[in-house]
Amino acid sequence: MNAFYKILFWAQNFFFPQVCVLCGENLNSADEIRYSLCADCCLSLSGKRTNGQLPEMSLCGMCGRPLISEMNFCLPCRNGKERAYDRLWVLFPYTGMYRRLLAAYKFHKTPGLANFLAEKIPGIIGGNPELKDAVIVPVPPRPGKIKQTGWDQIDCLVKKLKKTDRGLTVSRCLKRKKSRVQKKLDRSERILNMRGSIFAHKAAPLTALIIDDVITTGSTMEACAAALKEAGTQKVYGLCLFYD
Repeated sequence: MNAFYKILFWAQNFFFPQVCVLCGENLNSADEIRYSLCADCCLSLSGKRTNGQLPEMSLCGMCGRPLISEMNFCLPCRNGKERAYDRLWVLFPYTGMYRRLLAAYKFHKTPGLANFLAEKIPGIIGGNPELKDAVIVPVPPRPGKIKQTGWDQIDCLVKKLKKTDRGLTVSRCLKRKKSRVQKKLDRSERILNMRGSIFAHKAAPLTALIIDDVITTGSTMEACAAALKEAGTQKVYGLCLFYD
């Protein structure tokens, strides 16, 4: 950062101080402002990670959720029906400060958090050989969402991810039909609501990595994966920022 931009940065921060979206403390460096998070909150959220995931966690080999007493696969994945996706990775639990992180990003529209979140994804991609040739496929927004809310948090994340790792390829090959808002529905209603609601409107990649923000029932991920498989994708993987 040259002298002019240093002076501009410090002047802006003096007259218009920015604060951490989680703890409210003033942000005191360019990196903190870029993330919208103070250094302490960044450290608390990240911890020590291996291949993008916390090493102390034992994770399900299918859905990516933490295992409690199971081995390799959680009970729902062992007993459930066959899934359209081949494997899923998740980064954070949807609890505590992570829940507030998602709320600040998704509902309070804090695009700086996309910088922080996007930097967690290349570790998973680089640490898993099956993702070497995967094309990033963002979960499509529901019709009218961008007009209503002013942005799409998934597409914002994918754009930041592309800047973080310029070797990645992105395909926005999926579209969504008009349907009810998922967060207002229970588990069975979500599954029915998403059935057949997502489709490929152009050529799909042979290997895809679907990106979404949070997984609850998995119905959105399943609908996206099924649409890709129907369009000719051979391997479909998923990555969600948060698991509920």
